[in-house]
Amino acid sequence: MSESFLATYDTVLAKWPEGSTTSEVETAHGTTHVISHGPRTAPPLLLLPGGGATSTGWYGAAAALGGAHRVHAVDLIGDPGRSVPDPARPLRTVEDLVAWLDELLDALALPSAALAGHSYGAWIALHYALRSPGRVDRLVLLDPTNCFTGFSPRYLLRALPILLRPTPARNTSFLEWETGGAPLDPDWRELNALAAGLPTARPVTGPRPSAAELGSLKPPTLLLLAERSRAHDIARVAARARAAVSRLETATLPGATHHTLPVASPPGTYERVADFLAPGRSA
Repeated sequence: MSESFLATYDTVLAKWPEGSTTSEVETAHGTTHVISHGPRTAPPLLLLPGGGATSTGWYGAAAALGGAHRVHAVDLIGDPGRSVPDPARPLRTVEDLVAWLDELLDALALPSAALAGHSYGAWIALHYALRSPGRVDRLVLLDPTNCFTGFSPRYLLRALPILLRPTPARNTSFLEWETGGAPLDPDWRELNALAAGLPTARPVTGPRPSAAELGSLKPPTLLLLAERSRAHDIARVAARARAAVSRLETATLPGATHHTLPVASPPGTYERVADFLAPGRSA
């Protein structure tokens, strides 16, 4: 891990609200780095970042939701960040991801929690909710990828250079294209660029859940879609989700793109999440 990446990581981490803490959780697949904020007795909320991102980018969510929830954001094992994979036990399958999250919740002494994820993190969260519904109180999917439809071919074509040979310049160019040059936290932009130079593990991938699997989803689910997302056609995503998932609420985040989330989430985003997660709210 480069010193410049770690220094920039800590710069973004410092944007988390006062009183936030960090911890290292040992699991069979390695050490998971967790950032936590909020009252220890409050209902728990676990946040999963998108692929190639880190837990630090959830600082806005922590500030908005950490009054009523105990927020825990994690660095995905094998991705850039402070989590450290066990080379002898790499995450290879969806079942591995489920076992990892089970261990993580156990270590945090959480029988269950609300679960929220962005992009690839939402894909992980959805698969976990399908396989361990008793441990997911509510599910929030923030512009999820490969959950209800595939990626846009144009998005994949533009992403190909950073998939084949990531560099800071390529990461920055792709981010500027997808966000349309939207103003973003410069420290977070720098962290995103520096992540390209780090070794990462091959991400766990797999097919999208079938209509039958989605129909069995038990936790109440909130689907938030970025109005200007270039990752996929949000109308198709919403239509398939509504057709398959019974306990579903959907909303579109005005002006947002896939990669402006979660750092530059539009006003009202976390108020919408807070309302969905409110104790006693009907499912």
